[in-house]
Amino acid sequence: MVASSTIPEKLRTQLKALPARPGVYLMRNAEGEVIYVGKAARLKDRVRSYFGSPHGMEPKTRALREQVDDFEYIVVANPGEALLLEATLIKRHQPFFNIRLKDDKRYPYLKIDVQNPWPRVYITRRIDRDGARYFGPYASAGSVRATLDLVKKLFPWRSCTKEITGADARPCLDYYIKRCIAPCTSFCTREQYGEVIEQVILFLEGKSDHVLRRLQQQMEEAAARMDFERAALLRDQIRAIERTVERQLVATIRKADLDAFGLARDGDRACVQVYFIRGTQMIGRDNFVLEGVTGAPDSTVLASFLQQYYESAQYVPRLVVVPAPPEGAGDIEGMLTQRRGAAVEIRTPERGEKRRLVAMANDNAREALEQMQVKWQTDTTRTAQAIEQLAEELALPGSPRRIECYDNSNIQGASAVSSMVVFVDGRPDPARYRRFRVKTVTGADDFATMREIMMRRFKHAAGEPAGAAASDGQSTDADRWELPDLVIIDGGKGQLSAATGAMRELGVHHIPTVGLAKRFEEIFVPDEDEPVILPRGSEALYLVQRIRDEAHRFAITYHRQVRAKSSIQSALDAIPGVGPKRKKALLRKFGSVKAIREAEVEEIAATVGFTRALAEKVKEGV
Repeated sequence: MVASSTIPEKLRTQLKALPARPGVYLMRNAEGEVIYVGKAARLKDRVRSYFGSPHGMEPKTRALREQVDDFEYIVVANPGEALLLEATLIKRHQPFFNIRLKDDKRYPYLKIDVQNPWPRVYITRRIDRDGARYFGPYASAGSVRATLDLVKKLFPWRSCTKEITGADARPCLDYYIKRCIAPCTSFCTREQYGEVIEQVILFLEGKSDHVLRRLQQQMEEAAARMDFERAALLRDQIRAIERTVERQLVATIRKADLDAFGLARDGDRACVQVYFIRGTQMIGRDNFVLEGVTGAPDSTVLASFLQQYYESAQYVPRLVVVPAPPEGAGDIEGMLTQRRGAAVEIRTPERGEKRRLVAMANDNAREALEQMQVKWQTDTTRTAQAIEQLAEELALPGSPRRIECYDNSNIQGASAVSSMVVFVDGRPDPARYRRFRVKTVTGADDFATMREIMMRRFKHAAGEPAGAAASDGQSTDADRWELPDLVIIDGGKGQLSAATGAMRELGVHHIPTVGLAKRFEEIFVPDEDEPVILPRGSEALYLVQRIRDEAHRFAITYHRQVRAKSSIQSALDAIPGVGPKRKKALLRKFGSVKAIREAEVEEIAATVGFTRALAEKVKEGV
């Protein structure tokens, strides 16, 4: 029963219009932020339940209800679609009241671009429908790099990005250390290289026994035709794979195709350990951190994790074993069956090999969580110490919560840009980073550049329009331009003077501002002759250096982008007859101005929209 007298009129109207169909609902607070995403077999019943009597509600649900200012819903065909959509929206919005996989970044995958004639294996965080094979997700860059390094040691695929013509004069070092079979010099055929890539795919799928049988057969064939050098290479590769497989064997004699999960919890965080079992081998393991688990039973935590994990996983096994039955196990099985294209079972084993496997996963999840907690506590303590020490050394009025740092980048005044990075509570906040293209300064004038950037940034504090900053494609939301507690200028007294002069004109000179000189890590303070020297080895110095290095990295990255774009424009835009469409066609086909410069006239003329006469002009112009 909905207590209508306590519900705003807007929400009462929305509640009456809810359909009795399956779907997903999003609840928003007064600021429009998504604070909860849920699924329902009948939207009408599920959403209305939040606005009934608060008696008997869990504290978390009661707190959610008090913050709901609006909601929306999406109708789907069946509960399986609702599960997938719910997981996708939780990943996208990271709502505060949901159990969520830690970090809203995309998890890394291994990609094999099998649609290309000479495929490579590399790391990506983006999945496209391009015909490539993807493996993952992995919990971290460290996990995926370890797998990539292992595969590279075992299989000689190319790691270069060059165009393979087979006409190179000599192979690179990878060939001589047996890490590549050199398609660039035609030392192998396309079929031989394709065999290597197929072995990589089988190995990543956990089918190392297939790989070993093939290699054994190839070794025997090479020995039979007295190609002993190749036979020896294959023998060494077989031994390397066998050693790797031996380390991956688990305590089971039965073949299986399963993922085994373990769970450990403490406070608002949980750690899930997963073992990937293919055949009789554990081909890998990983752990993931969940946040927002306070008050939720293990069944809810596991259900939320399985939804979010398998929403983007590129492989779904036949069997999923877990330490406790997840909430809505039947619906999740349906979702996994739909993704796999064959039946998937979720099981909570009570005895035998699989029970021991889950127990081992639980133990490792607990160990991983304890290690993470130690690291989190250490990092938090160190960061707090660094901020307090920095405030003391610079005689600041309080601990600086928001610190902004600015750096300029140019080459002899060309393609001049500036960066603004933001650290909140001692940690980088990339969503609040800003970058600026210098617009009013000609030549390499670092002081004038700093003045322009500070004027543009702090106009927001004065309530003036975003102006040039907005033209950089950046957000102008007030919360993203809040005033800092400390400004760090990457430079000496001159840059600092230019910055503080601009801030004084705009009436924000009360904000503590310092300059950091690169050579001796001296910190210059306005109106003080002697610089502040932070103690060597101090946490405060490490924090300042980290902030300065991040500003420098961000500025250099943007400068390279601007310079590259400028070089492309200067080379192609000056050629009569080459407009935006033709320039785009050239770059799509050749990839770079350098490649266009090295191409034959006939290749350029074969590009859509080009004639031979125009191709000759392009060759002359680039």
